[in-house]
Amino acid sequence: MLEEFSNNTVSVVMPVYNAAKYLETSLLSIINQTFKDWELVLVDDCSTDRSPEIISKFQSQYPNIFYHRLAQNQGAAVARNTALNIAKGRFVAFLDSDDIWEPQKLECQMAFMLETDAFASCTASDTIDDNGNPLGKIRNVNDTIDYKFLLHNTMISTSTVIVDREKAGRFKMPLMRSGQDYATWLMLMRPGNIFRGINQVLTHYRVSKKSLSSNKLDSLRQIYQIQTQFESIGRLSALINTCCFAFNALKKRV
Repeated sequence: MLEEFSNNTVSVVMPVYNAAKYLETSLLSIINQTFKDWELVLVDDCSTDRSPEIISKFQSQYPNIFYHRLAQNQGAAVARNTALNIAKGRFVAFLDSDDIWEPQKLECQMAFMLETDAFASCTASDTIDDNGNPLGKIRNVNDTIDYKFLLHNTMISTSTVIVDREKAGRFKMPLMRSGQDYATWLMLMRPGNIFRGINQVLTHYRVSKKSLSSNKLDSLRQIYQIQTQFESIGRLSALINTCCFAFNALKKRV
């Protein structure tokens, strides 16, 4: 049964953990949106830096910014789920605390979703470095993305996503320390829902030195784990899907 919401507000979900270096830039990219019917829900996963101070400064100026601090560090999935519980909007958008939106991102994406009656949508994105300089890599998206496709392809970047909760209901992310975004998109698509893509760069994904040196093999293990444990896919099929996933990701880098 579809849940009804009383408005077309976009609730922006942002987990925060020691994000002071980039947080102000990310917040400004929301505040400067040409689409104004938004609220921002920030959930702080026990930051020890200046993140709370930065948020407080913005919160004092904008009544549609809401802040919640977790009692103990529990990871991005718990932070996002807490924000989803607080969020009041029919539409939920995700923005990580180091990524940036183009000013017309919400306006363009919301017009597209309402026109196409989309269940969820995502956009193309590019990559920037620690200092915000473009790295020249673009993640394009298809017009439509379904469950079968996502089992063996990487395409949906979290900070590009908007979900219509009137269609999806009040969903929650699986409780994983990492990879919960991929698991969530599969979960939402499982009944046959599709994501619609806008192949226009409206989001800038920050690639830090830390993420550049992350273990790619661990990421592949995680995909296999999500498919076998959360999607109940057989081990052989999940292994084939993971190999396809690795091949497709490698092909995009060449």
